[in-house]
Amino acid sequence: GVTDIAIDPRDPDVIYAATWQRHRNVAAYMGGGPLSGLHKSIDGGETWTKLSNGLPSGNIGKIGLAISPLNPDILYAAIELERRTGAVYRSADRGATWEKRSETVSGGTGPHYYQELYASPHQFDKIFLANVYMLISDDGGKTFSNMKEEHKHVDNHALAFRSSDPDYLLVGCDGGMYESFDMAENWRYIANLPLTQFYKVAVDDAAPFYNIYGGTQDNSTQGGPSRTDNIHGIRNSDWFLTLFGDGHQPATEPGNPNIVYSEWQQGNLVRTDRTTGEIVYIRPQPSEGDPQERFNWDAPILVSPHVPTTLYFASQRVWKSENRGDSWTPISGDLTRNQERINMPIMGKTQSWDAPWDLYAMSNYNTITSLAESPLRAGLFYAGTDDGIIQVTENGGASWRKIEVKQLPGVPETAFVNDIKADLFDEQTVYVVLDNHKFGDFKPYLYKSKDMGKTWTSMKANLPEKTLLWRIVQDHVKPELMFLATEFGIYFTIDAGAAWYKITGDVPTIAFRDLAIQKRENDLVGASFGRSFYVLDDYSFMRELSREKLEGEGELFQTRKAWWYIPRGVIGFGEEKGSMGADYFTAPNPPFGAVLTYYLRDDLKSLIDLRQEQEKKLNKSNQNIPFPGWDQLDAELNQQTPKIWLIVKDDQGQVIRKIDAPVKKGFHRVAWDLKFASSNTINLQSAMNETTVPSGKMAPPGTYSAELAKEVDGVFTTLGAPVSFEVERMRKGALEGAEPAEVAAFWRETDILSGELQLTSIELQNATKRTAAMRKALSAAVSAQGELDTRIHELNQKLQALSAELSGSPAKNKVGEITPPTVQQRLSAANMGTSYSTYGPTHMHRENLALAKKQHEGIREKLLEIVNKEIPDLKKELDAAGAPNIEGFLD
Repeated sequence: GVTDIAIDPRDPDVIYAATWQRHRNVAAYMGGGPLSGLHKSIDGGETWTKLSNGLPSGNIGKIGLAISPLNPDILYAAIELERRTGAVYRSADRGATWEKRSETVSGGTGPHYYQELYASPHQFDKIFLANVYMLISDDGGKTFSNMKEEHKHVDNHALAFRSSDPDYLLVGCDGGMYESFDMAENWRYIANLPLTQFYKVAVDDAAPFYNIYGGTQDNSTQGGPSRTDNIHGIRNSDWFLTLFGDGHQPATEPGNPNIVYSEWQQGNLVRTDRTTGEIVYIRPQPSEGDPQERFNWDAPILVSPHVPTTLYFASQRVWKSENRGDSWTPISGDLTRNQERINMPIMGKTQSWDAPWDLYAMSNYNTITSLAESPLRAGLFYAGTDDGIIQVTENGGASWRKIEVKQLPGVPETAFVNDIKADLFDEQTVYVVLDNHKFGDFKPYLYKSKDMGKTWTSMKANLPEKTLLWRIVQDHVKPELMFLATEFGIYFTIDAGAAWYKITGDVPTIAFRDLAIQKRENDLVGASFGRSFYVLDDYSFMRELSREKLEGEGELFQTRKAWWYIPRGVIGFGEEKGSMGADYFTAPNPPFGAVLTYYLRDDLKSLIDLRQEQEKKLNKSNQNIPFPGWDQLDAELNQQTPKIWLIVKDDQGQVIRKIDAPVKKGFHRVAWDLKFASSNTINLQSAMNETTVPSGKMAPPGTYSAELAKEVDGVFTTLGAPVSFEVERMRKGALEGAEPAEVAAFWRETDILSGELQLTSIELQNATKRTAAMRKALSAAVSAQGELDTRIHELNQKLQALSAELSGSPAKNKVGEITPPTVQQRLSAANMGTSYSTYGPTHMHRENLALAKKQHEGIREKLLEIVNKEIPDLKKELDAAGAPNIEGFLD
């Protein structure tokens, strides 16, 4: 293959290419061959010449290539020589001749992992060689030193420069992206990129919110909450580490979320106690006289589904611990082929010991890769290996039955067992996921056995032909519902694999290496290899899917309980990032409240939509488009937009909230935020716009129901059956407050009074405007000046006095001086005092609400007298005086 390319900036037809002949089989890797080398083209790649003068020959390996931006005659090449050693070569004549500048050891995991080479655009002969620590040379490769990487992750792979700043570096490494503005003296981590590569995922049963754990590529084993109780979502600071180094398969103990198992590659297993943060190394060790243990890069951990303190782990044999890893006993012998991998053919033959073998930081071979125990029958185990074997024991390991994967229909003998799962409902049934991509075979291999592995049938059905599969999980309620992690996204089946459907929506088409189900919450958690975790919250609606329901007009599905609480403000009480800046990373929580999932078979279309859809078909077939008629067009323009509503009711059948929902066909999720509709006064001008009514205050915990309905031309039609759900209080405070129903009732009182005050304020403004209009109309009347002018003036004074009662002295307000308590201030004290807490109203809050109601009632009575009597009486007298008409008075 081609490992690197450099193009002469003066002439794009001059191209340099580095080729790499490496060899590997399923078990081992050789880092070089005679076809590796440097090549040059001067005609844009049409023809090539191999460069050799001064360059090494033989079994050379990977080559990094760079061309000097300051003098394109100068080229640099970092060449792997043998067994993780290498050298830097330099050419001053466009590749015609080369000089060996220095020998370098690539270090760490070797050139197969690094070897990228970069030439500075600012300083001639300054080059950077990617490595565990970036190597820097200021003399064209004669000498190198490690780049300063304090407080930065190691394992560098990519480097970019800024043309306007010679001290700027942007580095991509195993830890993400870092930038320096002072040539590596200090580094800034770019923390808002969710790029983690997860191998495996596990979930615990912590309450009220469970945690997600994942083993990562070179970023430790990480844990974090599935959601938080704050308004910001899930922040980087909410995550924690359970182990250092590379992370692989984690595991948790059911019923005890403080115990977490983590490992770094090749079986280095630890137990973490989350109460202390301490870790205990518990990797099983061979007894005296035993051979070494061969653990897979990602060795399988299994917590017993029968006894949560019992743990199983696997190398080439299966180990059992009945005390969380404090001591171990093997329950099998070697279950693999136990081959000497250097004796296995590479490129069609066995190779010399002197060949460029590189096994460091490569996975071991002849190892167990998957473990499963039947949750229905203790002692029934399945083990899958990387060398094409499935082993079964029905007696806890006393004897094992061997199955070659080539016995499965259509499976090559080289297939690797990616996953094996015992059925949750039938002790005879088992599933296996296989992988043959190391042999260039990307077919999906997915099989089921109903007789403990004696016979097998394929489950790939309609899966795309080139779709590498990683993991399968089965729903714990509906046996036929399963999920599949693949190299290109997540699939599900509702009929045990007869047909598979890809999950789309917010899930990108990326590699998902593992899946886990949190049973209490019915959440599906996917571990992606490069885009971190994805969670499908409450997939339980998928259990209800059927052809009959999908052919119906619409359906509302069951939902889980909703937590009743006030979200915390941690870094602010407003937007999700507070004032931390745009680069502060937050992942969204699930929507607050009761999340309602519904399905529509068809779009809900207006008359305009229907006509335009038909006209589009006619236009496509080049047919005449008929004029619909004026009556039809008027009907279209006058039609209210068809709507879908989610109608929430309490346990007495009283409507609590009507939520305007999407009308497009397909599946939708809408959250009821547990609030009543706002009691805000509806402004006439805003009512002309189809805006959603905002939320008011929270309803109390209790039993609620929701139904799905469509509204077309003023007619409501219910779609499907209503669903019932619980709203449950999540926590109590340190102090005993009011009961939730009492708290919610007080909130509701404040919201209703707030709406009434808004109405009073609006009507007061309108009365003031009408008074001003009457004054203007009087100036156009034919009557003489006199009593009417005085009465209008006195009316205006009354209105100004009411405005001061409502909002305070206008003069004081203008300069920010405090005023005696107004209605608004009294209500604000009651509102502000209780809006951020479920503790409930204190005596002070109740007193202020009562005073606000009393003050408002007095203002309202005076305003009603003015609006209903004084203004109409004055208007009649204005009419008699011949004054012009005034807006708002229609006799």
